[in-house]
Amino acid sequence: MKNKVLVELFVPSIDERYDIYLPANRKIGNIIGLLNKALFELTNGAFVGTDKTLLYNRLTGESYSINATLKETDIRNGSSVVLL
Repeated sequence: MKNKVLVELFVPSIDERYDIYLPANRKIGNIIGLLNKALFELTNGAFVGTDKTLLYNRLTGESYSINATLKETDIRNGSSVVLL
């Protein structure tokens, strides 16, 4: 699975945590869109992402640029990220 990265995703708005694989060659903006759709379905509509939803490094609190690909960021296997 060289083209995927296993991360721990925290979603504070629904107080949930998920271990998920993210595609390494996709842009962060595209990944956020995929996460919004998946979480909406998983939570039966409890989570509703918007165009303002961002992905953050859980340790530093810094947001990731929506134009960067995942492999251009510091996100690696085992990273903790937050979707807000």
